[in-house]
Amino acid sequence: MKKGIGASAVKKVVLPPVFPMLSPMEHPNDPLHGVTLEAVLRKMVDRYGWEMLADRIPIRCFMFDPTIKSSLTFLRKNPWARKKLEDWYVYDAVRKVDG
Repeated sequence: MKKGIGASAVKKVVLPPVFPMLSPMEHPNDPLHGVTLEAVLRKMVDRYGWEMLADRIPIRCFMFDPTIKSSLTFLRKNPWARKKLEDWYVYDAVRKVDG
């Protein structure tokens, strides 16, 4: 007679607990966590306007006939420009918390 695996021989598999996605408030050291590039751009345009953005980050999409769409396209293709905008956004976020 063949010996098979009985019900008592089956081991239970214990899976690790599932952690819910953390909200931006749970990442106090990363002001960019959960914030899209579009949200960053819109906030900076609302706060400073296109002219100030063009003065601070002199790129054509901020200087001549600026739109959110053209600026997002440029920022996504040029990491150096995106970094300048995001660094400015983070600086403002940190300054707002500290000040």
